[in-house]
Amino acid sequence: MNTSNIKKVAPQARREFINAVSKRLNELGIHGNSEISEVTQQGELLNIEGRHFEVTIKPLRDRLVKKVKTLGFAPLVENIAYTWFNRMCAIRYMELHDYLDHGLRILSPSPSKGEGQGKGKYEGSFEILDHAQDIAEDLGLNRNRIIELKLAGNKDETLYRELLIGQCHQLHKAMPFLFEALDDETEILLPDNLTRTDSILRSLVNDIPEEDWQQVEVIGWLYQFYISEKKDQVIGKVVKSEDIPAATQLFTPNWIVKYLVQNSVGRQWLQTYPDSSIKSQMEYYIEPAEQSDEVNAQLKAITPDSIEPESIKVLDPACGSGHILVEAYQVLKAIYEERGYRSRDIPQLILENNLFGLDIDDRAAQLAGFALMMLARADDRRIFTRDITLNVLSIQETKNSDLEFIWRDLEIDDAETHDMVQDIWARFEQGKTLGSLVDIPAHYEQQLADLLNRLNEIESSGEFLQRPSASSLKPMIRQSWILAQRYDAVVANPPYMGSKGMNTELKKFAKDNYPNSKSDLFSIYIERCLDLGVENAELGLVTPYVWMFISSYEKVRDRLVKLHTITSLIQLEYNAFAPACIPVCTFTISKQHVSDFKGGYIRLSDFKGHENQAPRTLEAIQNKNCGWFYETKPDDFKKIPGSPIAYWVTQKFIQIFNANETLRDYWINPATGMQTGDNKKFIRCWFEISKDMKGRKWLPLNDGGDVRKWYGNFISNILWENDGQEIKSNTSSVVRNEQYYFKEGATWNRISSTYFSIRYLPEGFIFDQAGDSLFTENPSDLFLMIGFLNSIIGFSAMKILCPTLNTTAGNLELFPYPKISLNLNSQINSIVTKLIS
Repeated sequence: MNTSNIKKVAPQARREFINAVSKRLNELGIHGNSEISEVTQQGELLNIEGRHFEVTIKPLRDRLVKKVKTLGFAPLVENIAYTWFNRMCAIRYMELHDYLDHGLRILSPSPSKGEGQGKGKYEGSFEILDHAQDIAEDLGLNRNRIIELKLAGNKDETLYRELLIGQCHQLHKAMPFLFEALDDETEILLPDNLTRTDSILRSLVNDIPEEDWQQVEVIGWLYQFYISEKKDQVIGKVVKSEDIPAATQLFTPNWIVKYLVQNSVGRQWLQTYPDSSIKSQMEYYIEPAEQSDEVNAQLKAITPDSIEPESIKVLDPACGSGHILVEAYQVLKAIYEERGYRSRDIPQLILENNLFGLDIDDRAAQLAGFALMMLARADDRRIFTRDITLNVLSIQETKNSDLEFIWRDLEIDDAETHDMVQDIWARFEQGKTLGSLVDIPAHYEQQLADLLNRLNEIESSGEFLQRPSASSLKPMIRQSWILAQRYDAVVANPPYMGSKGMNTELKKFAKDNYPNSKSDLFSIYIERCLDLGVENAELGLVTPYVWMFISSYEKVRDRLVKLHTITSLIQLEYNAFAPACIPVCTFTISKQHVSDFKGGYIRLSDFKGHENQAPRTLEAIQNKNCGWFYETKPDDFKKIPGSPIAYWVTQKFIQIFNANETLRDYWINPATGMQTGDNKKFIRCWFEISKDMKGRKWLPLNDGGDVRKWYGNFISNILWENDGQEIKSNTSSVVRNEQYYFKEGATWNRISSTYFSIRYLPEGFIFDQAGDSLFTENPSDLFLMIGFLNSIIGFSAMKILCPTLNTTAGNLELFPYPKISLNLNSQINSIVTKLIS
């Protein structure tokens, strides 16, 4: 799919929909959080700022005013703009696939009216306008009124709005999560001028070719680019709860989704049925390595003898627009077909029994549900009439709602259930911030299922006051029920957000509940996904690959290697996750630990560009001797200090780590330097300083520079008069490891895009964080250590300990340091001395 057209259309559409919805609110006298005009009634008309409206809109406007006061004007506009954009995208997809019962196009002319390359474009009127009287009753509209508007000749805008809203009402029956019920307040905010040549609908039709609408993933790409400008606005800042979706959502490339699902859901099926025909349909499935007898015995002990397709539960706890769930549907469909289920029964069985998705973003969850319904519609033309209840939800929170008021009207006399609901209510107070991280105890599952059934009964046949209370409580109970369950497969592209971007509530939650993975949301989700799996669950994730190597994620690695089993992993090239530049890996885990299991690893770091990642992966899967496919035991990672996921390392190199102590054991102290907080003020090149100021007011500074071995880069000075008084009084400065200032040592560049190298640091220097340094208690070890670190083996060892672009003091401490004879020590010191000279 060519996404370049979508990339242009979606951000512009966002701006236009926001402007149009704002304009409609302004026309209703709603201008801001507290800028709300008075309404007067004159007979059957409302008067708002001199404009007249039918009195029937008053309750809808009242609800909008209430929402403005609760949510705020800007968030309400954003939400309703999302809603109408999503609905238009959904209708466009459905009309092109002929999924609308009447067979007419809503947003474009009949294809036969296109001219040249304008097939389906706006060369004619809307097809639905041409046949308005024919489908009025199908859309639940008054046919006489429709004919009257049609004959008027100048009422096309009014006629079209009624037809469009009628279509939305009809689709509500099949997809209530996307198309609201009759008299929803969003209707009066439907943008104006939809029939004009410059309508905001035109770009969806004219600027995105019909062939780009053929795959349902177009919906996800539209949404990704729709929120791209919002993402740019919030990225790099402390993120408010309402902005977390924009800051963290990233559409997963299709080939990665296939890899994740086929090696989790598919792998689980193939473990029990190794001769299954579905293997031939899974191009990204990595055939397991040949295992030892001991490993095969362990695998047999944890593999079920049989699996019923209806029992397989798959969860995406951060489902976005549903790309992973869409691929899971395809794999599950193949499983059902292999077992001989009737084709027309399969879609409903999958949607109601197998697939579960959660997200904090209301609109994304709507699109995920829509994507699944479109897959099901392709397989069952009657799916819209089957009253499907999807298990794909947007998580709601409780901080602005009153449980006791709801519970009183329900009239449920059950103290135990009331206590459970109270507990759940407290857990979801920050639901929009925490999302699927909200922990619902597994023992609540049956009690929640029973309550859900009870609420369904009340909603359909309860007393007058009971029914709305049941409806308002149901979403909370449904999302709790999904989180209380445990899943056979958990597959996700979780949100990425470092602790610096977390707001106060999220940061505290991470610290209190996930102390080992609190550095980033993605690492927290690795642990969370493991907790959501059954005992023998299979997991698939795509995350930044820093967790594989960096010291701050060592405890996460330790858990994965010791308690679970990494079954496969693909490390992508640094800029491969287009359109974003994020260094990522994608991997699968078996929740059970299998000792000495051998997993499959693919290293794509040598293949530049996102367009090379999928074909090189396929090549590696088909030819394990390609040179970038590795079979490695995760248990071997424990033999390397810090347990880096160094899957390419030979056994000989692992022995080097095993046989030697580390720099940490030799009283060698790597240290991170200071941050001045204002380099322009506090740092000068040596030639910018007068001679009489050197050594008195300005002192030598080691601040990194170019990558260089042995010696050099000493061109900077730092303002350190009166022992650095001015820097220390600057609130933005951080002065670290002052006890090592002016001492002899060695230094390296923390960030390097080429290779690791280390240089001699003479006495007399202060050092900053760009020029991290190390120091030893025994000066005779200094040159020896510089020599080993700059050797070919030293370079290879550092590539294992920190293959990212960032070499920290913690990485350096783990370097293997050999014991050598005094004679050899003397020889090495002599060579290093000459090289430094």
